Amino acid sequence: MNSPTLDKEIALRIGLAARELPETDIPRLLRVLDDALGLPPNKQQLNGLTVKALKAAADGEFADLDNGMVKAALACLKGEVPEFSEPLPEVVPYAEAEMPNSIRVACASNRGNLLDGHFGSCRRFLIFQVSATERRLIDIREIGGVAPGEDKNLHRVAQIADCQILFVASIGGTPAAKVIRAGIHPVKKPQAGPAEAEIAALQAAIGKSAPPWLAKIMGQSPEQRIRFTPAEIEARA
Repeated sequence: MNSPTLDKEIALRIGLAARELPETDIPRLLRVLDDALGLPPNKQQLNGLTVKALKAAADGEFADLDNGMVKAALACLKGEVPEFSEPLPEVVPYAEAEMPNSIRVACASNRGNLLDGHFGSCRRFLIFQVSATERRLIDIREIGGVAPGEDKNLHRVAQIADCQILFVASIGGTPAAKVIRAGIHPVKKPQAGPAEAEIAALQAAIGKSAPPWLAKIMGQSPEQRIRFTPAEIEARA
């Protein structure tokens, strides 16, 4: 079956919208749009599309998705957001072992310095090195194409294999399991915001008294993870 020809601008809108939805590629979104509007859709049809209609189409293909994600995709379909053309943040040089007691963090991103990407569809990973006293953006890793027959999720895991933490807007159960098996701790951050802000919050947690999960990632021994001295425990009794 031949795919209908799409207007260039509408094709761009659909491509951008697909990036806003977890585990969604363009063919999947086209199937939903075909049921909701018919193909090829025109601008008037897209402007009249609602969150409710998009979530109900194709037997509820997107019914379980967060409304915020669907609204973001709908904004792209209606041409209400610019193309992802924000300038990328500046990378700071880093040499291995230059920051003692630091960890490496990947942030899934589509636009500029935002932590706004879904694991299965983000355009790139922003890679930070973080310690209690310093944080640096040390790399920006674009997601390349996947070879025929290659597992898309494992391809993305390989991009961040040297990281201990992954910040991501959304991630499905199967890819999350693959991330965890690679020794990476996934953390969902569904509200898009500057990656630097999340990294600053993580740095503050390291600097104060890291929570157990973070202390474990940093390689602290069980003894180092004890929160109170014997005297403090006695005082609290």
